[in-house]
Amino acid sequence: MARKDEIKSAYKSLGKAHNFYDGMMTGTTLLGRFMDKAVWQMSGDDLLEYQSEAFSAIPTDFDGKLLEVPVGTGVLSMPVFKMLPRADITCLDYSEKMMASAEVRAKEMNITNITFQQGDVSKLPFDNECFDAVVSLNGFHAFPDKEAAFGETCRVLKKGGIFCGCFYVKNANAHTDKIINAFYVKSGFFTPPFETVESLRERLEGKYSQVKVGNVESIAYFQCVK
Repeated sequence: MARKDEIKSAYKSLGKAHNFYDGMMTGTTLLGRFMDKAVWQMSGDDLLEYQSEAFSAIPTDFDGKLLEVPVGTGVLSMPVFKMLPRADITCLDYSEKMMASAEVRAKEMNITNITFQQGDVSKLPFDNECFDAVVSLNGFHAFPDKEAAFGETCRVLKKGGIFCGCFYVKNANAHTDKIINAFYVKSGFFTPPFETVESLRERLEGKYSQVKVGNVESIAYFQCVK
């Protein structure tokens, strides 16, 4: 089975959503599916496509040190981490409330090879080149200091390490852009400036030796090797 298919299968067996955010991220609740269509113009298959692309750079037999920032509620990462029993995983988030939800999910799924830590992506509390992989799902569109976030995630990654993830980009879907600017930015959930698919590719190519960037509607996914 291809790595993307393995991840899609893991997501499909996730179980019930804990809250509204989880339901929207996974399309597993009626309200979540409505929001995915109304805001993002995505189907359940679209969600699985970008989510599996974002994570598929991490191999099935990964046994190194992995950092996820931000972990959020862990709804997108825990199903994959369950498949990586030999990895040494650190999950970091600025929000202690979100991280607490992720800890609960990890316990429910009996994932024991994870350490949770509160922290700021713009000032990561780790040494240079100490992780074999860094994952960031749906975080960069919310980070206030994006320059620092890109710099820090690269700094803590070993040479030859994997950087992968996904986040909102502008100019890929005009309908979504209008809603993001009218509601998400004004409410403080998202913080401009935002990348485009093209500017993201250019930025990553300036820091990494191998870069793959794609998108599903307004969500860009990326896979990089340092």
